[in-house]
Amino acid sequence: MSKLIAISVIAGARQWVNEAEESLQLAIDNFGPEQDIELPNTGYYLPVIYGLTGIKVEKIKDMEQVLDHARELLPGDISDSIWTPYLGNALDAGVATLFSQEIIESLRYLHEPGFYTGTDTPTDDNLWLGAADDVIMRERGVEFVDGTAPGFAAITGSAPDVETAVKLAQELKEKMLYVFIAGKNQVTKVSFAEQLVEGGMELGWNTRLVPFSPYVSGHIFSLGFATRAALAFGGVQPGDYRNVLKYNKDRVFAFVLALDEVSDKKYATAAGAISYGFPTIADTPIPEILPTGVCTYEHVVSSVPHDEMVQRAIEVRGLKVVVTEVPVPVAYGPAFEGERIRKGEYWVEMAGPKSAGFELTEIADNVEDGKVTVVGPEMDEVEAESTIPFGIHVEVAGRKMQKDFEPILERQGHSFFNEAEGVLHMGQRDTIWFRISKRAHDAGLTFEDLGKIIHARYHGEFGEVVDKVQVTIYTNQEDVDRLMEKAREAYAERDERLGSLTDESVDTFYSCILCQSFAPTHVCVITPERPGLCGSYNWLDGKAAYEINPTGGNQPVPKGETVDDDRGQWSGVNEYVREHSQGQVEAFNTYSMMENPMTSCGCFEVISCVLPMCNGIMTVNREYKGDTPSGMKFSTLAGSVGGGVQSPGFLGHSKFYMGSPKFISADGGIKRLVWMPKELKEEMRDLLTKAGERVGDPGLIDKICTEEEAVEESEVLEYLQKVGHPALEMESLF
Repeated sequence: MSKLIAISVIAGARQWVNEAEESLQLAIDNFGPEQDIELPNTGYYLPVIYGLTGIKVEKIKDMEQVLDHARELLPGDISDSIWTPYLGNALDAGVATLFSQEIIESLRYLHEPGFYTGTDTPTDDNLWLGAADDVIMRERGVEFVDGTAPGFAAITGSAPDVETAVKLAQELKEKMLYVFIAGKNQVTKVSFAEQLVEGGMELGWNTRLVPFSPYVSGHIFSLGFATRAALAFGGVQPGDYRNVLKYNKDRVFAFVLALDEVSDKKYATAAGAISYGFPTIADTPIPEILPTGVCTYEHVVSSVPHDEMVQRAIEVRGLKVVVTEVPVPVAYGPAFEGERIRKGEYWVEMAGPKSAGFELTEIADNVEDGKVTVVGPEMDEVEAESTIPFGIHVEVAGRKMQKDFEPILERQGHSFFNEAEGVLHMGQRDTIWFRISKRAHDAGLTFEDLGKIIHARYHGEFGEVVDKVQVTIYTNQEDVDRLMEKAREAYAERDERLGSLTDESVDTFYSCILCQSFAPTHVCVITPERPGLCGSYNWLDGKAAYEINPTGGNQPVPKGETVDDDRGQWSGVNEYVREHSQGQVEAFNTYSMMENPMTSCGCFEVISCVLPMCNGIMTVNREYKGDTPSGMKFSTLAGSVGGGVQSPGFLGHSKFYMGSPKFISADGGIKRLVWMPKELKEEMRDLLTKAGERVGDPGLIDKICTEEEAVEESEVLEYLQKVGHPALEMESLF
């Protein structure tokens, strides 16, 4: 390792430790040692400290032992006369830096309330978001699990000009990477994030351009995100620093882009990132660390031209990025999927609440591959900021194509359209809503291009079952009205066909082990009546995925002999799960959360857990940030459920599963549900009402308590007694 880098890292680390000491002393003086301290809405305390040491920093006084540890990690001065390996000393100093930065940034929430927005997008008067809470971490973590986000770039400093900054950000987004931003140029005091805003780019978690902080210490939020991934998805235990760091090196593909001059404090921050296996790529001529060791390949690479930085970083990190080529005149990739197009920003709005629209994909006989027809006005023939009717009819043909696959292909159109920069798509079937931005229109995007997107992506994603794709787009009222009736008939036929599928009517389930990239021992088994816990996959999705990619993450699981019909346990399922969980799970019950429940990786939409006093269960969604009758918030509950472990009494699952006849049917089913957040209750009202009717209690949903009636379990019990909830009359759960 370069001696010059080691000297700078150690000097920078000392500055960080001193700054943390000053901030801590100020906090003790102003707030007292017993003052609670936390980052927003997380069950992982201060996650880097918690992950690497196991220390739960809950009060200001708890930081003192962490700072003591940081001081112990600081190496002495490097001798001029004795040459020794410097990497170990520099890495220790890097970890001391991380501990100090996490203390500094968590105390900033006390010292400077409102400094960070605490939201997922910047506000009108504040660009800096601060730490991601557990809701964001788990929502975005799904993308790291399924590969739609292969990694992240942590950027500090600023580009030489706005144009270069925008080009860098665009290239990173086109590679599907998240961009975490913290720190400013030391001379100009301009940040990369501010340059992007000036260049007209939208920032926030939804666009993958995340402005954490104007201070380089804000990159502790980047490493906190990575640490929580190891704890939440990987089942790594807090304090197991070796496996926290190894997990990140092996599974979280991240790197640092150091723009402009690198100070001692930035060197120290980069050393902390290197401990995680995240290399640094710089645009200035700093000393390099080229041998492999902690990182997969090089540790520090310097003097990289801006137009080569992204590709060089991808190579150095060992990241594999597959980009689908789509013939459209705008940038294309998953990173554009969260883009918002507001009123005044769109050239044309199609369908939505003000007009009619539909999308329909179906098998047809006479299909001309690649043919895209627009019936009605093209985009440049409609007035700016107008609203028009819109219909998309996709006809496909293929020897392996099946009627059951039609809705699967059709539903993917939502992502395929949204991945085009300047295109917003919402809804499905006959409730679609499009907006095309003025910038996309000015770039030359047409309605025909939307058909080209479908043609390219259907072939790219479903090439095993689709041989030919033909698209017809309708933009006049008469045709849309006429064809919408045909589309609704097709939707009704599908619903009737899918509604007849039950667990008993099939002899094969499907696995999903996509999440094993993050949770190596988790296996999801998808049945017709139990979707994947992330809510993204049902049984037909699994079946189609296997047909499309026979060696992929969705495999057939023969049920085998019935072991326990009531609990939903089969010999073939047990055998598959045992083999693919590395022997960690011997058996599980599909219909029970009390005995050998299914494992979770951390991508679940909701968590259910037992409320013993109420003889029932509560269900809480990831978006709810308040307290629950269990005494734990969602983020804390998630720590008990994720990581591929079986936790009797706790279950991560999809929202849709609550409406299934098989929802914890071995434990009493939907009648056990006694508490849920109001927002979730209203979202699922129709589904839960039908579930109540199915079990002979049509008013069940109105007997379910929410946070508006009670949060303490004893008060929930009083409410249940008042409304006569059936759970109180059921057999004891224990």
